[in-house]
Amino acid sequence: MKGLHLTADLYRCRCAPDWLTDAAKLGAWCLEAVDAVGLRAVNQLFHTFPATGKGPGGVTATVLLAESHVCLHTWPEEKSVTCDVYVCNFSGEHSAKARGLMEALVQRFQPEWTEQRSLDRGEE
Repeated sequence: MKGLHLTADLYRCRCAPDWLTDAAKLGAWCLEAVDAVGLRAVNQLFHTFPATGKGPGGVTATVLLAESHVCLHTWPEEKSVTCDVYVCNFSGEHSAKARGLMEALVQRFQPEWTEQRSLDRGEE
């Protein structure tokens, strides 16, 4: 079960506001980004939450990959996003693709700053 798990917390995102609130738009872009790095989507779920007293609802966007998954959660009232990209390396080495996908995600949201982590999973 050797794999790579990447996380990023994105703060004060400078992207257009609809990237944080429009599940269909964000989901379609996620599928394109997955394909662009050479990973394979096998299912997806994109959901916009209802507005609250703090502002418009955020989005959860999840793409199941043949190699594992990518998941985003947006907080439009804070202009923040959390991103997870996990790939197993059972059928091949997918770590570079995971890093490329995470880079695309960060660039999409244009945060003022990020906190990123990388975790090697499983045994050699």
